[in-house]
Amino acid sequence: MAKNCTIIGILDDGWNGLSDQARATLSAASCVIGAGRTLELVTPHIAAQAKQHDMDGALLHVPEWITAALNEGRSVAVLATGDPLCHGIAKLLLEKVGAENIEVLPTLSTVQLAFARLGKPWQQAQIVSVHSKDAGEWTTGATPQHGLYALVRAVAEQDLLAAFTSPENSPERIARALLAAGYGGELRLSVASRLLLPDEAVSANLTLDEAASSNFAAPNIVVIERTATQPRRAVFGFEDAEFVQRHPEKGLITKLEVRAVSLAKLGLHDSSIVWDIGAGSGSVGLEASRIARRGHVWAIEKNAADAQNARDNAQILRATNYTLCEGKAPEQLDSWPDPDAVFVGGSGGELATLIQLILSRLKPNGRLVMNFVTIENLALATTTLAAAGAAWEVVQLQAARSQPILDMHRLAAQNPVWIVSATRKTTV
Repeated sequence: MAKNCTIIGILDDGWNGLSDQARATLSAASCVIGAGRTLELVTPHIAAQAKQHDMDGALLHVPEWITAALNEGRSVAVLATGDPLCHGIAKLLLEKVGAENIEVLPTLSTVQLAFARLGKPWQQAQIVSVHSKDAGEWTTGATPQHGLYALVRAVAEQDLLAAFTSPENSPERIARALLAAGYGGELRLSVASRLLLPDEAVSANLTLDEAASSNFAAPNIVVIERTATQPRRAVFGFEDAEFVQRHPEKGLITKLEVRAVSLAKLGLHDSSIVWDIGAGSGSVGLEASRIARRGHVWAIEKNAADAQNARDNAQILRATNYTLCEGKAPEQLDSWPDPDAVFVGGSGGELATLIQLILSRLKPNGRLVMNFVTIENLALATTTLAAAGAAWEVVQLQAARSQPILDMHRLAAQNPVWIVSATRKTTV
């Protein structure tokens, strides 16, 4: 097929905003594809005999329309908003139709226009899109399948970002999501609505509460900016007392020294999928979520009070890549994605079953780490691992912390812990 398909970027000023090259290409096209409202903007300027396709609700049919037209010897123009290569249709068409068959003529992105209207430099901004299937309001523990997940996670990483919205994932919903995630006065939200139309409107530097209670005309672009510097926190290694936990203490939080070694043994990378079984206060899983900041942690805890403590700790740490399930493993694990790393802090009497299940689900080179304080559970774990043909090792960790005594200090020993780490043997 000849390279006879052009993706043309267009904004709401329609024909007047197109370059001479884009106008000439569009006028000569014998097949024109675009959203209904975009086609209306240019219909007077395209050939009377040109075949038109409205792609509203039919996005996945666009590649086949293009292929059919090119096979018939027709020239094709596809109309796309702004820069088609920035969260636009061009990615899909380049993959399905082939880059060798397509030319892209971008115009200004609506993100560029929004920042221009706000008078803010945008070279440092991260761009995200929430123009996805409606997943409802953001709730604590939402998974990566939620339509706002990428945006909420981006706010955790970036001081400036712009979002392409959708009718469902509106600026108001975005503001409510950020409030639910624990953000407040440090963020400001700006909205540029109906750019290049007579009723264009810009609402700048709103608080999240103001934005959440407003209504903004569509289409619009959202700009989120962190205007107050927050104290930087360590990635991991928080003091035990920083976590909400059951009192009087009954050993239901993994101590800092053990957490540090266990996290190292998990071998996490920034996009790891992690399981935390027997989460307790959530200390290990939550610190794992900070290391695997582009990944996600699924945790399960059977004790209702401890589960609530873990939720509270997640809110304090703004761990929006952390999902806590209340229940007893192995319940619910079949709905979780296969893990890169699994931490077992409590097994609820199902240790052998859990080890076998985890080994069957671990990704290649994945790691299983378990903490034990009893000889019996250590023996059961190593016997089960050996029977399963897993590679394993045990580290005994016994730490001591200084404590004041009169005007001096002594060392107080903590209980010894066995840290068992294992990997599944893979067949070639």
